Amino acid sequence: MLGLKLPTDPRWVNIVEKNIEEILTDHAFCEQKATSTAISLIVSFPEYTDLVQEMTALVKEEISHFKMVHDKILERGWTLGRDRKDDYVLQLLKFFPKGGSRTDQLVHRLLYAALIEARSCERFRLLSEELQDKELAEFYRKLMVSEANHYTMFLGFARQYGNREEVDKKWQQLLDYEAEIMKNLGTKETVHG
Repeated sequence: MLGLKLPTDPRWVNIVEKNIEEILTDHAFCEQKATSTAISLIVSFPEYTDLVQEMTALVKEEISHFKMVHDKILERGWTLGRDRKDDYVLQLLKFFPKGGSRTDQLVHRLLYAALIEARSCERFRLLSEELQDKELAEFYRKLMVSEANHYTMFLGFARQYGNREEVDKKWQQLLDYEAEIMKNLGTKETVHG
């Protein structure tokens, strides 16, 4: 369903289990960045009313996810660590050239968001199925469903605002590019690393 060309090696969960505090901190910041992305789309493209409406709802949902993850951190007696750069996202952002028409910029941002959500969903599925910590596994199962909805929403908006044929071609190219990135990731206890 997600269309990802290279699945995450299930052994990634073993890396995560060695440092749950690290994955929770990284995950909290991923939720914060998802909130920022939704706000940024509202600020940059206010004339797209249906997008603004959906992004407003998404801001509320993503910030509530941030709180849920932060609460998990606090329940375990930890504090939220510092944010780190996300190598996955930094590499992904190199795919589309800068500039282009306003519509191209919107479509590219929507495709990036869709792919990040799809990979997050895939990683959350793995965590929900493989984590030994059953309470945390259930937590990730619930979040996985939400991420799948986000992925389809962003992809749907990209197809709505761009030329469907061109968008689908760009999406496939982005999936291929992402698969190459993923060959060198999966070695860190981060959501995308």
